Amino acid sequence: MEFTFYKYQGTGNDFVMIDNRAKTFPKEKTDIISQICDRHLGIGADGIILIENDENFDFKMIYFNADGSETFCGNGGRCAVAFAKKLNIIDNKTSFIAIDGAHFAEIENDIISLKMIDVNNIEVKPNSIFVYTGTQHHVELVDDLNEYPVFENGKKIRYSYPNPGSNVNFVQQISNDTFRVRTYEKGVENETLACGTGVTAVAIAMHKIGKTTSNSISLPVEGGNLEVSFTEENGIYKDVYLKGPATFVFQGEIEI
Repeated sequence: MEFTFYKYQGTGNDFVMIDNRAKTFPKEKTDIISQICDRHLGIGADGIILIENDENFDFKMIYFNADGSETFCGNGGRCAVAFAKKLNIIDNKTSFIAIDGAHFAEIENDIISLKMIDVNNIEVKPNSIFVYTGTQHHVELVDDLNEYPVFENGKKIRYSYPNPGSNVNFVQQISNDTFRVRTYEKGVENETLACGTGVTAVAIAMHKIGKTTSNSISLPVEGGNLEVSFTEENGIYKDVYLKGPATFVFQGEIEI
């Protein structure tokens, strides 16, 4: 069977997007997902996003990591919004459903602001912070992010958590409201150029431990710049927004 696919990227996080409203894509076959995401033998991507119909929302977003595991992805969510607009499903505002719940998003001049889930699952440890932002994240401050062994240490920490493990974010503070981030992503099993749920976790973690007093955080990543804003009330982070670009790269046909 032949499928039309669309390639999108959000600050370097790249995704294969498929319009699956007719429900013809064999999403239960994780080997096909891994093959499509393979950068040597397939199209190449950090993950696959399917857009499907939903009776209560504008659309349903289904996200698979490159290994076929299903989760939520912040940058993927922003790219899904851009893709839904390209398909004429939405205009400049939308509400959609994903594995972690409902999301609202707005598009303004190709910048997409995505509302994330409320965050109250924050565990402060001696040398790290654990935050759930739709998926699990380990956050750790380091002195020199340029020289830090992100892949080696990220892989080690990722597998130190019980199954299904955790994404791992290494952070260097630049100023009161700016934190540079590099992320090792589970499911991709490598460092990625950006991670939306990861920078969201970093912004909240840095506020939680008092490294910033700002509720609008700038987060330079390897693939560009992202912004996270929020309000905090009694230790619960609400109105959490992930903001940044989502860019169409190319489209093509693939036979499965």
